[in-house]
Amino acid sequence: MSLLVVGLSHRSAPVSVLERAALHADAQTKLLHDTVAAEPATEAAVLATCNRIELYADVDKFHAGVAELSTLLAQHSGVGLEELTPYLYVHYEDRAVHHLFSVACGLDSMVVGEGQILGQIKDSLARAQDLHTAGKLLNDLFQQALRVGKRAHSETGIDRAGQSLVTFGLEQMAAGGDVQRWAAGRRALVIGAGSMSSLAAATLARAGVAEIVVANRTFDRAERLAEILQEADDNAVTARAVRMNAVPNELTRADVVVSCTGATGLVLTAEAVAQAVEGRTGQPAVAEPLEDGRTAFKDVPAKETAAPDENCPLDLAAAQPGFSVMGEAAVAGMDAATLEQHATWAAGGTTDRRPASGRTTEATEADAELITALAATAATVGRIPERRRPEPVAERPAPVVFLLDLAMPRDIDAAVHRLAGVRLVDIESLAEASADAPMAADVDQVRRIVSDEVTAFGAAMRAAHITPTVVALRTMAADVVAGEIARLHGRLPDLDERQRGEIRQAVHRVVDKLLHAPTVRIKQLAAEPGGTGYADALRTLFDLDPETVASVSRAEDSTETKDRPA
Repeated sequence: MSLLVVGLSHRSAPVSVLERAALHADAQTKLLHDTVAAEPATEAAVLATCNRIELYADVDKFHAGVAELSTLLAQHSGVGLEELTPYLYVHYEDRAVHHLFSVACGLDSMVVGEGQILGQIKDSLARAQDLHTAGKLLNDLFQQALRVGKRAHSETGIDRAGQSLVTFGLEQMAAGGDVQRWAAGRRALVIGAGSMSSLAAATLARAGVAEIVVANRTFDRAERLAEILQEADDNAVTARAVRMNAVPNELTRADVVVSCTGATGLVLTAEAVAQAVEGRTGQPAVAEPLEDGRTAFKDVPAKETAAPDENCPLDLAAAQPGFSVMGEAAVAGMDAATLEQHATWAAGGTTDRRPASGRTTEATEADAELITALAATAATVGRIPERRRPEPVAERPAPVVFLLDLAMPRDIDAAVHRLAGVRLVDIESLAEASADAPMAADVDQVRRIVSDEVTAFGAAMRAAHITPTVVALRTMAADVVAGEIARLHGRLPDLDERQRGEIRQAVHRVVDKLLHAPTVRIKQLAAEPGGTGYADALRTLFDLDPETVASVSRAEDSTETKDRPA
């Protein structure tokens, strides 16, 4: 027999399908009875929550099992099989174990790390036990899943990971200030309706934003999140849902933008954000230049400069804006001959016709005197050394739009970091700001726990699979020994009881020694991946009675059921 799970969840199906496929308690009971009554399955359990419907079963045929479980889910959910099939996922054997362990740890939840799922798994197991649809495999699987989930919560910070990342991101956007004071009265746009986006929206609502707009590719999921926010008792936010094509327009209204989607490409480009800022402020969001002089996402057209001053030896088009063409910065690096020409031109009273506020006659004369002094230096050293004055650093304007990118890979173009009037906080900047990287570290640790536990569970199940066969082999050997001892007693009636006991013990020791190494080794081999075939080989080699093996299995299941705590 083999473990199979067929189901749908918030990751595979839209909310509208999940809502229609929801199973009430009576429907779950009927589904369990019908599943174990079907030919491929001997055990069954249903895990049904607001965000998932999963049917677990122990089946003897994979393809027949998938077909039967899918059909049963469609029948009892009321959603047609053809409509339901595109949203179903299937996990088999170790992948099914890995899936349930991940679910138990909160890795597959809408809110990563939430602990409510453990109670739901416990209820699911209890229902299957009460209806006698859970046998050894599902009892062991679900009980171990509960242990793995508890281990993940006790050994890691997975239950705090999502909350920590969202909160820390908002704190970074607030520049370390009080988040509630920063958020009060602002308008927020949340792109995505998954676990992190939902958590960010709820956190913003509690922080006191005035409005939250939710945009998502699946519109009904955005509507559902907006309804949850609107109906919550712990905030007074106004929430509404929009489609993704409305994002550019909403971007011009939003003070705060949070994005966390599963998109493989960019959701917001630097151009889109710049246009939104310009549409909101009326001023272009000029990008700060990169080291090579280019702008971060595209070169902003330069303003036209005035015509060069007549007879001025300087190339005014190449001169740095903001400096007088008669000042030291303008002539630094000029050779002596050109400097003399410039000094003559400056002393001749030619004025700087480019806009230069506050230029006075005294300033022009001072520049001319400075150039004359520099000419004397040039006559000695041949060239004016490069001694530019430090360019004045303009203060970065206060941000008018705050963006939080919680997606990996990123949703928002990294070039947005260089836009004026914008503050972008993304995963990289959060990692730089906090060496803890709480979510990533905790999730990775939980994933390692799940992987280790799946390996251990698989080994234990495979070893348990061969145990009845080993027991049947030893039973057969004991029967052979008993038969031979009885025959020996008939042929040697003069042996006393002590002698008979010695012979009996000697024969048993020989048999035990002959069987010990092979049975230990075959259990080890059976515990390895792909080791399930060793039980069949053992039965074939020793011509073991299949009914004897089955009776041992039934006896073990009966003992475990009797000893299981209520």
